[in-house]
Amino acid sequence: MKGELHIVGFRVGRETYGVPITSLHEIVRVPEITAVPDAPDYIEGVINLRGKIVSVLDLRKRLGVTGVVPGRRNRILVVEHKGRLSGLIVDSASEVLKIPAENVEPSPTESLEGGLNCVTGLGKHQGRLIILLDMTKLLEFSGARPVPKADKAKPHAGSAEEARSAAASK
Repeated sequence: MKGELHIVGFRVGRETYGVPITSLHEIVRVPEITAVPDAPDYIEGVINLRGKIVSVLDLRKRLGVTGVVPGRRNRILVVEHKGRLSGLIVDSASEVLKIPAENVEPSPTESLEGGLNCVTGLGKHQGRLIILLDMTKLLEFSGARPVPKADKAKPHAGSAEEARSAAASK
């Protein structure tokens, strides 16, 4: 593998992550976000970006980072993936990094079962590690996420089939 990777570096918690510069559409300040009912917990909602509706994911929640309080430095990385725009809330967007291909190691978590499995590799840049993310796996809306226990008690408007199966189980 020759050449170098051009990635956008950003911080979530204490770690620096990177996505390919080719997938970045723009970086914006966090505007008011409209919540979407019944969305997974890591989906904050949607924003109107110059007439386009963009779904917004909180990368802290998506990556399982806890204890980070939203602040003024938060940004939304608007990325384009499979022809759709998505927003990723990050703690701060840092810089465009050029990492030589020989400085990229495969992900140590590739062989692990479960989890997001969205890390494509680790880039070594100026003495620090940059966690490289796979946009496809990061933006997958899988039903495999655990459902919080509180959601089970909450009534929701489900399909007629769900209502029948619930009535049959009583």
